[in-house]
Amino acid sequence: MEQITLYTWIGFIAFLLLMLAIGYLSARRMKTIADFATGGGKLGPYVLGLSFAATYLSAATFLGYPGWSYEWGFSNLWLFLAIILGGPVGVLMVAKKIRKLNTTQKSISLPDWLGDFYQSDVLRVGTALILLFNIFYIAAQFVAGAKIFEYLLGMSYTGGLIFITTVVVVYVFAGGAIADIYTDAVQVIIMAVAGIAVFVSGIVIFWKGSITDTFSGISANLAGQDENLVAVFNPESLHFYSLGAVVGAITIQWAFASAPHLFNKVLGLRNEKDLGKMIATYVAVATLCVLVLFGGLYSRAALGDSAAAADLALMDYIIWAFPAIFVAMFGVVILAAAMSTTDGIFVSISTVFANDIFLKFLVRRNIVKVSDDKAQKIAFRISRMTVPVIGLLAFLLVLEPPKYMGDVMWIGISGIAAGTMGPILQAVYAKRRAPAKAAELSMFCGLGSYLLLYFTGVIPSTMSAGAVSTFIGIATINIASWAIRLTDGRTRAEEGGI
Repeated sequence: MEQITLYTWIGFIAFLLLMLAIGYLSARRMKTIADFATGGGKLGPYVLGLSFAATYLSAATFLGYPGWSYEWGFSNLWLFLAIILGGPVGVLMVAKKIRKLNTTQKSISLPDWLGDFYQSDVLRVGTALILLFNIFYIAAQFVAGAKIFEYLLGMSYTGGLIFITTVVVVYVFAGGAIADIYTDAVQVIIMAVAGIAVFVSGIVIFWKGSITDTFSGISANLAGQDENLVAVFNPESLHFYSLGAVVGAITIQWAFASAPHLFNKVLGLRNEKDLGKMIATYVAVATLCVLVLFGGLYSRAALGDSAAAADLALMDYIIWAFPAIFVAMFGVVILAAAMSTTDGIFVSISTVFANDIFLKFLVRRNIVKVSDDKAQKIAFRISRMTVPVIGLLAFLLVLEPPKYMGDVMWIGISGIAAGTMGPILQAVYAKRRAPAKAAELSMFCGLGSYLLLYFTGVIPSTMSAGAVSTFIGIATINIASWAIRLTDGRTRAEEGGI
């Protein structure tokens, strides 16, 4: 273990120096709030596709999701389908049209875009506040980093949590979106190599003469421990216990593709025609990364149910199966995955306060009266100064380590999807623009139903609760739009009759 610790420190230091160097160089190119938020809208499809994959997948892919495979077996492979299918479909259905509409709006964030489209400050500020749910997402990544530092470096959980929080906050404070996107491209390549290595390792270790016989042997091993581990739907799983739950997981992954930190990637694309190349890059790289889900199955087959925590089951397998230097490299992969997600979310939340609330609400409404130049400078300072505040809140949220880091993350994703997908889809697909009041009602009903369904335990799965609430939000804006137009039509008819 001492050798693993030494290699891990070397790997961490080298990786952090590289990321901080990129952050420093990016900071020199960053002069406006638009540069901080989207890289100025001047980035190519391949680097953005890599960045999209890195941000979409997160550290949960390499700790939390394999932990689900370890706990619930083959049923967790539904997640593979949800990630590879749900994300691209969401981008094609929503992001492409949003990117086209934004050529005239020139918005730099989701609240900015919705507020401008519906001409509603209630929607702008409400969506901005909903995005604070992303603090749960950041907190989950901090958990991943803290557990790796605890597991491989012998730190306490709290010490590891302080360390990962400090590193990410300093890095994002320096570099903004330009640093986020270019370092993501490096990080996701590392993650893809790790996914391939883990997948192939199990085939080599459990080899029985053919791929079919090898996986039959793994299945027999898991069935011997618990028949539910090889069930198509595992009744013990929180997320894949029925067909309806699987549909819910795919639906919420689809909605996740319009999450604010991913939305910003699409707005950063230089040419709308390159969106297909961006999506193809995401699918190719994400497929390789998500192969790591098999690591949880391998861990259960090799080590039984001896893991101290599901989130660390993959690390137990890595230590059991690989030499010390690869264990250290995998620790760096977890750090890369945590940073690749948290930096993008930090940027999106910072943009909320600087652009959506300060510039587009307080300054535009003359609540704060300053010149345009001074307003831009203040907004830029706000975007950077909110970073440590967000980091502190996320840190406090997970001072006590959760049982499943993936569930903490999905609390944030589902809340945002429930409150925003109704107005987004109506803006993109409706032939007539919905009334602002209908969009505002959708936001409140979608989010409110999620808080009720999940936090009261009516639906115990964060994914399923989020999917149901997202559909409620979508239904609300359609029904409310019809009702408001009908009422307005009658009012105008009555006034005409008078």
